[in-house]
Amino acid sequence: MEKQSVVIEHKSYARVGLLGNPSDVYYGNTISFSLGNFWASVRLEPSVDLVIVPHPSHDLVQFNSISHLVNRLQNEGYYGGVRLLMAIVKIFHNYCKENNITLNDGNFTLSYDTNIPRQTGLSGSSAIVSAALSCLLDFYKVRRLIKVEVRPNLVLNAEKELGIVAGLQDRVAQVYGGVVYMDFSKNHMDELGHGIYTPMDIDLLPPLYLIFAENPSDSGKVHSTVRQRWLEGDKLIRSTMEEVANIAVEGRKAILEKDYNKLAALMNHNFDLRRRMFGDDALGAMNIEMVEIARRVGAASKFTGSGGAVVVFCPDGPSQVKQLEDACHSAGFAFQPVKVMPSFLNEIDLQTVGSK
Repeated sequence: MEKQSVVIEHKSYARVGLLGNPSDVYYGNTISFSLGNFWASVRLEPSVDLVIVPHPSHDLVQFNSISHLVNRLQNEGYYGGVRLLMAIVKIFHNYCKENNITLNDGNFTLSYDTNIPRQTGLSGSSAIVSAALSCLLDFYKVRRLIKVEVRPNLVLNAEKELGIVAGLQDRVAQVYGGVVYMDFSKNHMDELGHGIYTPMDIDLLPPLYLIFAENPSDSGKVHSTVRQRWLEGDKLIRSTMEEVANIAVEGRKAILEKDYNKLAALMNHNFDLRRRMFGDDALGAMNIEMVEIARRVGAASKFTGSGGAVVVFCPDGPSQVKQLEDACHSAGFAFQPVKVMPSFLNEIDLQTVGSK
């Protein structure tokens, strides 16, 4: 077989959990969409050796001084994207081996870039992994052999290797693109190993907006005590999480019917239920303020993920949007109109959907 010589490049976008999060980790339902405002890109180039290229700023190992190093670690943490690329290569290889998918010989060099703001609950880590997986599917020409429904699991497994706390929702949005309704009920997860994912028409969504903090908190620590209490059968957590999951079910109906007043009420209720379960200390004052700043002008708002960014709907239109934009700028928060990306699936991908 001829050697690959073509450079392969894929983008994977940030995602917004619109309704139902965080019930994806608790056999619930969610609606998420792919956010075109931010993305990660991964480039794969055939090479003699297999090389993972550190990013010049995200994987920095050379500093001007000791204070430069310390400030850098305090603001950015210890981890860049190299470990993410390594993890998905390992998970992809092992999945192919276990499923008797033959991989051709040949090495490659993987490099990445990203403009997704860190720790904003916009799924920056999984975007890098998802884009890398797409490159591997094309390099080895196995896109038709690995079902679309399974790919989010591979992305999640790569992150689990690294101790990242997460659910499938984000990875589904990034693999599929567009707006996706997801049903993670226990019988699907036990029988199939994944949820049932139903794409929705992106034109059904009203204009949405994004608020995020320039210096946010770590999104991976927020699930902690709730998860334990849920596992222990805590009645409040169990019943509230069921309510959260039902918000996505009702939200799907509201979106299909373009009942945007209902959508606004559901977005607000989703956040209120999260607050009831997690408590203000876990959510963080800055995150709560981003939600409240929208509510003070009469807009609907909730977290996009576990904190760091908020998705907003302004039911009263442009004047309300302007009011909110001014309030965000005064408070030092970034404010942007949301760009929803359409589905990324090509013909080969679509042929694998639902196949055995």
